[in-house]
Amino acid sequence: MGMIHIDLFATLDLVGQAPGDPEEDPDGFPYGGWQAPLFDETVGRHVGAGMESMDALLLGRRTYDIFAAFWPDQVDGVDGGVAELFNSVPKYVASRGNPDLGWAGSTQLGPDLVSAVHELRDRHEHIHVIGSLNLVQTLLHERLFDRLDLWIFPIVLGVGKKVFDGGTVPANLTLLEPPVTSSTGAVLLRYGLGAGTPGTGDMRREDRGGGPN
Repeated sequence: MGMIHIDLFATLDLVGQAPGDPEEDPDGFPYGGWQAPLFDETVGRHVGAGMESMDALLLGRRTYDIFAAFWPDQVDGVDGGVAELFNSVPKYVASRGNPDLGWAGSTQLGPDLVSAVHELRDRHEHIHVIGSLNLVQTLLHERLFDRLDLWIFPIVLGVGKKVFDGGTVPANLTLLEPPVTSSTGAVLLRYGLGAGTPGTGDMRREDRGGGPN
């Protein structure tokens, strides 16, 4: 069965809206492009390395439209080969509307998103979801992902769409490797979806060294 990878860029207060471009998602959000001043060679290298095994893209409608307007015009070999990769793999769009599927290799998923994603996992080995926060909310709620690559950048915005928003179900995540830190203070956390739901305990128990004062 194939794996669903969620690749996200977020602030310390977990805003993931419009990281790359002021016009990406400007509706009521004044900080579009917040990631650009903090993006360095380390971030670029690890982002590219994390996508090397990608054999399909799964995107929400808005992210798809942004990518489809940009990547087909990029020269092969630029951006560490990302353009060539994005243009060559199949693209799947989660949308209730009628998106323009002019980007080569694009297909709109059916109305039953959960079933459609399960079918994609039978068809591909490594499916990457980039941005697409509305789609990500569904995948988190359904526990329909295997890996979360979360870049955290050292700024706080206070407004904007959050990575973990209302409706997220409790889940355990397992850190897959030591965090990566960039020169700008960005940190990459690579998690896998764990089994079960978060447990609870009592930090006041004497055997934990946290007894009452």
